[in-house]
Amino acid sequence: MKPSAPGSGGGPGSGESNESLVVVDPNGRRTRVPLYPFPFRIGRAPDNHLVLRDSRVSRNHAQVSHQDGNCVLEDMGSRHGVWVNGERIFNSVVLHGAERIEFGVPDGYQLRFTRSSEELQHLLAKPIVPAPPASGAAPKSGGTTNLERLRAVLEVARSLQSSFSVDDVLNTVVDAATAVTGAERGFLLLFDDAHELQVRSGRARGGFELPPGDLRVPRRLIQHALESRRDLFTMSFDPTALDERSPGNTIADLELRSVCCVPLVRVNLSGGTNTQLIAAARSNAGVLYMDSRLTAVDLAGGNRELLQTLAIEASTVLENARLLEEERAKQHIEEELGVARRIQQSLLPRVLPETGWFRVCGSSHATHEVGGDYFDVVNVTRDIWSVVVADVSGKGVSSALMASFLQGAFLGAAPGGSIPAVLSRINDFMSQRAEHGKYATLFFATLHAGGKLAYANCGHCAPILVRGAASGNAGNMESLTPTSMPVGLLPGAPFIEEHQELFPGDRLVLYSDGVTEAQNPIGDFFGKDRLRDAIGRAAAKDCGGMHDAIQQALRDFTGGAEQSDDVTLVVVEYAAP
Repeated sequence: MKPSAPGSGGGPGSGESNESLVVVDPNGRRTRVPLYPFPFRIGRAPDNHLVLRDSRVSRNHAQVSHQDGNCVLEDMGSRHGVWVNGERIFNSVVLHGAERIEFGVPDGYQLRFTRSSEELQHLLAKPIVPAPPASGAAPKSGGTTNLERLRAVLEVARSLQSSFSVDDVLNTVVDAATAVTGAERGFLLLFDDAHELQVRSGRARGGFELPPGDLRVPRRLIQHALESRRDLFTMSFDPTALDERSPGNTIADLELRSVCCVPLVRVNLSGGTNTQLIAAARSNAGVLYMDSRLTAVDLAGGNRELLQTLAIEASTVLENARLLEEERAKQHIEEELGVARRIQQSLLPRVLPETGWFRVCGSSHATHEVGGDYFDVVNVTRDIWSVVVADVSGKGVSSALMASFLQGAFLGAAPGGSIPAVLSRINDFMSQRAEHGKYATLFFATLHAGGKLAYANCGHCAPILVRGAASGNAGNMESLTPTSMPVGLLPGAPFIEEHQELFPGDRLVLYSDGVTEAQNPIGDFFGKDRLRDAIGRAAAKDCGGMHDAIQQALRDFTGGAEQSDDVTLVVVEYAAP
């Protein structure tokens, strides 16, 4: 079940929404949806701005409107009600920030209302008031407790994790850090591929962007301080230290009154939902740097702990972004492999001859997205057909590409040339240009209308010739053993042509080793004996019936177990001309 938001756009007059909803679906996936336009309708019906695909949600469940600069949540007469922070609302309620919104059903959607980073910064920037005295006197009005500020800090990071722009998230983190400490400037630095710190975000207090060059403190000094720290969360940084490459960068030159650096640590999210910190020796992801020229950075009143919490949240954002990038790359590869699979399947013969003197039934199933097996039949002349079954060594894309090359080579060679000549040309090409160690076993044959079968078995599984009644040996099986080595294995290798006489009703079973090496759930192999047994029980059937009987025997044996190799099976039948 996924939410969809057909309505999109910005808030009044700005083109962007100042508020948003973080939608958490029943599976825990988070999506950030801007609140716009107003009134913003929520429900199951497809014309809502936020569509919740849950049959327990009412068609028009709730809406958020803008009134006097506030967002107001209203129940639209829903069946199960609207719940805010665990309490049901019966009319409407003003949303201030970080409210948890639910729809009265267990394990359903959950929404979190969040404001823009500017409004959160305004909340963060409010002065901290001391805890109330023992007598229970109330704090001064307008102040914000550490707990409220911590909530705001977490909301800055968490509510924006689903943003499409990591840079926007990092900018917000820096803005929150300067608001917490009162620093005039903040910079977020991350390690690049060369393990050098690079500025990813520079911000002046108030949300103004700063170019990377405004960080005049040598990054070398920051990196040294980061790497020499003794624990995860604190580091000593002395801007008065001289950098050997830039002598003279003293605190006087930089005109700094105070500096604060908070490490960004690497986190591990792959082991479950809980964030795990990586050991200090391998923990460096970057650093959050802040300085002031006029006032001291405020690390009192719990601000240091707030910064550490923010650093962990920023690190989690970065790790989420990395995992998302990996997932997108994996998805892209899978999509590309899917296209390759469809192309490869389209190269197999779409129509096989089912009538006349030459009849075929065949199939090829790749274990992975693409495979190294293939088969083809070509009508060379009116009285000659050719058939080839090949199995390229290895697996994956390289084997699939080589299989496609072989198919093209045989299609071009089929109209003319002897079997040894065709195989020699293909062998020379593969030996000279193919990936080292890449070769193919194959069976290549031509069948004449008079029943003459010419073939070469290049290290392939021995096809089984099943005699029909016209031969006088109905049901007898003969193996066409290898005559030559695989193509691409040795330059200049000889290829030998053999012959057989076929009679009407004879069938030739061609297969790859994925058939005999198919395994059942306990690891047993299908093997040649079971293959021969399946063929024998289907000896009276035509090529289509025999093919289907063998496939059914394979399915019954494997019981749905995942296989490690491609499975190709082709049955050729010679009928009376």
